[in-house]
Formats: sequence, structure tokens, C-alpha cells
Amino acid sequence: MAMKYRKLGKTDIDVSVICLGTMTWGNQNNEAEGHVQMDYAYDRGVNFWDTAELYAVPASKETSFETERIIGTWIKKNKEKRDKLVLSSKIAGPGPYTYHIREANNYPPENIIEAVEGSLMRMNIDTIDLYQFHWPARGTNCFGVRDYVHNAEWEDDFLGRIETMSQLIKAGKIKHFGVSNETPWGLSHYLQLADKNGLPRPVSIQNPYSLLNRLFEIGLAEISMREQISLMAYSPLAFGTLTGKYYKKRDKPTDRLNTMKTFARYGSPNSESAIKAYVDLADEHKLNPTQMALSFVNDREFATSTIIGATNLEQLKENIDSIELELDSEIRGAINKIHNGNPNPAP
Repeated sequence: MAMKYRKLGKTDIDVSVICLGTMTWGNQNNEAEGHVQMDYAYDRGVNFWDTAELYAVPASKETSFETERIIGTWIKKNKEKRDKLVLSSKIAGPGPYTYHIREANNYPPENIIEAVEGSLMRMNIDTIDLYQFHWPARGTNCFGVRDYVHNAEWEDDFLGRIETMSQLIKAGKIKHFGVSNETPWGLSHYLQLADKNGLPRPVSIQNPYSLLNRLFEIGLAEISMREQISLMAYSPLAFGTLTGKYYKKRDKPTDRLNTMKTFARYGSPNSESAIKAYVDLADEHKLNPTQMALSFVNDREFATSTIIGATNLEQLKENIDSIELELDSEIRGAINKIHNGNPNPAP
């Protein structure tokens, strides 16, 4: 089956339902391996690629900016293909793991401009099709945090960010902007301020969404559909746990969860129970558990593109081939039954 495409927000840009995630290039994958993945994805019709200045992951002084650089060397060799791609990147937010990039980054204009200029240079391009704020700077519950703790001292700085994005759009440095790891309030506030001030709206939101984390459906799904804000769903395989390789003890020491111990939410008792149930469901119906998990995300009415990440061509092919699988009502009903009994164990 050929690749499928959907509109990016309210734009006229067609993006592939499968988006190529790149955060392993420069750490788990070297430059040559990254180039091979880009070649294969391009040939399969995957025209939407997502990166960030923070990548490769896990974040470090040695690996930050490496992924964009690797994309840039591929672009340099394949200049004729640039116009057929939709490239997105992100500015890193505040946190102790980003101080090596810049300190006290709450997205002031000078930092946004500096970040965009750096990404353009590293990727050997003139314009970034979609530029995103990697996570909120105000402090909220994301990255595995369930409970919300209010920060009454935070000063609203959204308008300045939107104005900066507008300037970058007018300058031709970016085409559109989006948000990531945002809340319903955050996305609504961006939209409200943009409309009130006649400024560009965000066209996308990049948040986690998988069989283990369907929190996007609470508030954000309705906003994204009614306002035509594209969901770029990341971690659709919950760091590879939904492939079943960890549950079935087929994992390798070099696999992601074995090298990145900070993602403990995928190893909680509730997560392990849900993973077992979903993988067993796939086995029962003779489905590939990886493709079942990805197909579930691909086909959601509010999802525009599913961000996949692979460390080898075999995984990449398996992930892209999920576009050929459509789950029937029986499978979807069984998935919802598991979800209702153990909802969102890995936020």
C-alpha cells in the first residue's frame, strides 16, 4: 500500500501519516546509519521528518545538535530532494539537562532566533517548515508527571513567543510553528492570543500518544479537531515496550530502555500488565504487535502523523509497513476493553 498523507493543520502542506523520528542519530545510530534510514524513508514516501536541537537523546553536551548535523550532511548530498520534504525541529526548553545549550531558557526572542539560525545552519537549509517549542517553560505535568502543581509566580510570556515566530515567518526562516508537550490550557491560550492579535496560529502539537498513554483524548483531542491543530504523536510504541520484545525477553543490552534508565514509567506494574495484555491480544489475532500499536495511532481521527523511531532498517520497514494494517471493530473493541481496565499507565 502506498503512503497516506494528511494536511498539516490549516495549511496546504501534505505530510505523510508516518513521520520519521530522528533522535537516535548521533547516539544509538551513527551518521552512515542515519543516512541509510533517510534514504529508505524517502523512497517509501515518508516526507515528514522531525528533529530537535537537543537531539541525539539522551541529552548531553556531546550529542546535542548532532542529529540536525547528520540531517544536514544528507541534505547536502541530496539537494534535489529538499523541496519534497517537510522538516520540523524544536527549540529546547529550560532544565538542568539543557544548560549546555543555553541557560535560563524560557524562550525569550533572542534565544528563539538563535536556535532557529543554528538549526538552519546545521541542516543546510534556508527555511524550516515547522518549528516547535519542545516543552512548556512555565512548569507543568509532562514527561511522566501525573499531578499538576500550580506555579502562581509564572508570568505569561506567550504573546512574545508568538510575535517572534511571526517575525521569523515574515523573514522566511520558518513557515509555521507548533507546540509540544502542551496542555489543553496552553494550546488554547496560544490560539486565543494569536487570534486576538492577528498573529499566526500554531498549526501542530507534538505530544505522546500510544496504547499506554491516551491522555491526549482528555481535552486536547477535541481542541485539535475543532481548531484543526495537527497531532504529531510521539512514543507510539512507548519506547519499544509495545513491540513485546521486553515482555518476551527478546531485548538486547543496546535497546533503548536498557540504555536509558530514566524512563521508569514503562516498567511500572500497571504498564507491564497493560503491555502483556496488548501483546497477547496481537498474538491471539496473529497480528504483529508493533504494527497493531502503530495502526491504532495512525487511524485515530485526531492524529495527523505518527512519529516512528528505529535503530535499524528492519525496524524502520516494520514501522512504515504499519500503514498497510487497518484494525477491525473487534480488535478496536478489545483494545478499548484493556484500556478501560488499566487506563494510561505510562503518562
